[in-house]
Amino acid sequence: MAEHATLTIDREAELLASVPTGLLIGGRWRDASDGGTFDVHDPSTGEVLATLASATSQDAVAALDAADAVQASWARTAPRERAEILRRAFDLVIERADDFALLMTLEMGKPLAEARGEVTYGAEFLRWFSEETVRDYGRYLTTPEGKNKILVQHKPVGPCLLITPWNFPLAMATRKVAPAIAAGCTMVLKPAKLTPLTAQYFARTMLDAGLPAGVLNVVASSSASGISGPLLADSRLRKVSFTGSTPVGKRLMADAAQNVLRTSMELGGNAPFIVFEDADLDKAVEGALAAKMRNMGEACTAANRFLVHSSVAAEFTAKFADAMGALVTGRGTEPSTQVGPLIDAGAREDVHALVRAAVDAGATALTGGKPAEGPGYFYPPTVLADVPNDADILRQEIFGPVAPVTTFETEQDAIGLANASEYGLASYLYSRDINRLLRVAEQIEFGMVGFNAGVISNAAAPFGGVKQSGLGREGGSEGIAEYTTTQYIGIADPYAH
Repeated sequence: MAEHATLTIDREAELLASVPTGLLIGGRWRDASDGGTFDVHDPSTGEVLATLASATSQDAVAALDAADAVQASWARTAPRERAEILRRAFDLVIERADDFALLMTLEMGKPLAEARGEVTYGAEFLRWFSEETVRDYGRYLTTPEGKNKILVQHKPVGPCLLITPWNFPLAMATRKVAPAIAAGCTMVLKPAKLTPLTAQYFARTMLDAGLPAGVLNVVASSSASGISGPLLADSRLRKVSFTGSTPVGKRLMADAAQNVLRTSMELGGNAPFIVFEDADLDKAVEGALAAKMRNMGEACTAANRFLVHSSVAAEFTAKFADAMGALVTGRGTEPSTQVGPLIDAGAREDVHALVRAAVDAGATALTGGKPAEGPGYFYPPTVLADVPNDADILRQEIFGPVAPVTTFETEQDAIGLANASEYGLASYLYSRDINRLLRVAEQIEFGMVGFNAGVISNAAAPFGGVKQSGLGREGGSEGIAEYTTTQYIGIADPYAH
């Protein structure tokens, strides 16, 4: 055991030492202009993992300088060449899967098995958009009255600011970077300060795959506004893509409006998980576990409200609580761990405050319900029964391993409860009746709906929401369109004399 622990420590140290700690600007790793740095912590212990250069506003503008300088030449690069870079990047990420997985586990906390799943998921965006690169079709047609011709082409929108969250350090980077490369856009990537190491390693991997200098620039920083502020005010920037909270997204959209920037906003979620009376309850519990506990519940697609028909609520809740209570919590590097820590102390306190308020309002914790003692930011999987419909925990995004259960009586009741949210990202429906599933899907206000499935994200599918969950779509054939602008060319009738 001691030898295994030593090997693990040595492996972690070796990997961390291989991660670039500087800013990537114009193909070169460099220090921050003022020499500033910030620390990255292990959420399972609170200890420092690495120290990175902290970009300043001056550095952000330098990164945009580099992106703007190569935008025209990159846009003219043959689609096949861009596609081959993405395909080589896919191969390298898969080749380095163990490194990426361990790095994510160290800085974000998720169990290694789940981190490996993210590597597979994140890499797929590279492969998917390598295939989409050469299929970004325009069109050529005759006007309805037959007098002229219409030529429509797609052009890269231009330099992009990509802001990624801390919860999926690899997949959120690949989901933005890959379509930008496919479309012919250059980029400034601002990774989350809590989990920037994976993005640093990914940027190195992109250079290894042959991405030209200046196409991808990375400016990790302790100050998000210090990066976004000057870039959004710069007329050379043409798009911002952000994944994160709705309040921050709204501020970015307001700033982006000054230069009428293209925006993609993947914001908060409050996903309902609806279990009808005819559902296969064992399958529903299995799906609930997947929809709730992926990433310890720290996902915008996580099931946030469990709406269960009153006739099956007791049975479903008991089975669900047993399954949640059996999960093993621990450091993500331990082979037996199924639930890692939350990202930091503040996140854990926010989760527990929602649980306390729900219990005070009459809910019952069937399992969990209190923070774990000891180092790290652990919170046990928690199931709350008899949650009042007006409880804050049903209105706010929990972002943790807590499942509040409430009941409904009719199909229309379920629809009303599902739609009683400002958010509209993901939703999950369990029933054996396909007609009911289709009826409900048409009436609920969500960008994504799972039928008897607890995990529905896929690189080939359009990911995004409605209402205050944002706008735009990532993934699918829609994903590349977010990085292109449409140009129409009217051509005089070639048969005219």
